[in-house]
Amino acid sequence: MSALDVDACRREFPGLQREIAGRPAVFFDGPAGSQVPRRVADAVARYLLATNANHEGVFATSRESDEILAAAHRSAADFLGCGDPDEIVFGANMTSLTLALSRALARTWRAGDQILVTQSEHDANYTPWVLAAKEAEATVDVVEINPSDCTLSLDDLRRKLSRRTRLLAVGCASNATGTVHPVGEIAELVRAAGAELFLDAVHYAPHRLIDVAGWDCDYLVCSAYKFFGPHLGILWGRRQKLESLPARKLRTAPDSIPGRWMTGTQNHEGIAGVLEAIDYLADLGRRAAPGAPSRRLALEAAYESIGRHERLLAEEMLRGAAELPSLKLYGVTDLARLGERVPTFCFTHRRFRPRALAEHLAERGIFAWHGNYYALPLTERLGLEPDGALRVGFLHYNTREEVQRLLAELRALEA
Repeated sequence: MSALDVDACRREFPGLQREIAGRPAVFFDGPAGSQVPRRVADAVARYLLATNANHEGVFATSRESDEILAAAHRSAADFLGCGDPDEIVFGANMTSLTLALSRALARTWRAGDQILVTQSEHDANYTPWVLAAKEAEATVDVVEINPSDCTLSLDDLRRKLSRRTRLLAVGCASNATGTVHPVGEIAELVRAAGAELFLDAVHYAPHRLIDVAGWDCDYLVCSAYKFFGPHLGILWGRRQKLESLPARKLRTAPDSIPGRWMTGTQNHEGIAGVLEAIDYLADLGRRAAPGAPSRRLALEAAYESIGRHERLLAEEMLRGAAELPSLKLYGVTDLARLGERVPTFCFTHRRFRPRALAEHLAERGIFAWHGNYYALPLTERLGLEPDGALRVGFLHYNTREEVQRLLAELRALEA
């Protein structure tokens, strides 16, 4: 399998050509939203200009629009590793989809049931379940992290799982520290307890291949704008569950899936962009492994190639950060454990508050986030509120030279 051609990838992203003070901008803000290939923007524009119509008309543009939407459902099914395009639900964003599903599930819970969330979560995979449990008079327990490396405590999960547990909501990877959680092992524990598993794959999606079938989860959400697409959310759920749960919908909405969950007129142009974003990733795989016989196999090759490149970036960052005594890095820092993280890093500085550090880097053309990035349960547990930490995140279009540029700026602050 050939190595990722990063220069060729970068040429597909017009946003990466931006300059700040005469130097190329460095986009390390990817965890909050990636840049977009030109072909994705073209697909959005093409939909609006050539096939803009509402659903299920008998005329040409409506039929063409419906063909694009159906193709997007098939593409997303390949992307998530499920065999049924009807199990794919598009929506405004991950948060809205999670709130809707959590309200529906709450109507099946009873007083005394237990819902589990974790300290590692983005608040969008925490507060919706707390609110839903409150409505159902169910209890909420929080699975702890190991503060030393921000991994989940599976021992604590085992202690808290019980026959009262109805659902565990957990992220596949932390959007703050980059920690990857062992969802396969977690799924086995949840299954043994007779509970359901809801996975937040928003931060995981641009870095590693999602596999809902292999993970044996019940529901999964992700966001297209994190994997090079438009601002749009995706929900997957098992057919039987999506068909039987009490969805809140209009009388005119279908009872069949996915329509019973896709409330109102959808963002058709955005869905067309999702289709193109997934095809962009599949084409990366086809270049890395020519002859891949299916889109799913092409995506597997793409993520293998992406993973190799991102591990080099992560290693560069960890080696450099270890030489900076003013930095405190959160998460997995052992180079032998790179498989347990994606290249997202949050850290604090001995002399500079996170916002001041972000402003310092921004003036030098390096884009990074400060604060808690909505990972409030985690930053509260680590004692980082109210300032939070600084976060940098690398994607496949980032380079080792950009990482070295960041490290050089941080090194200059050691003086």
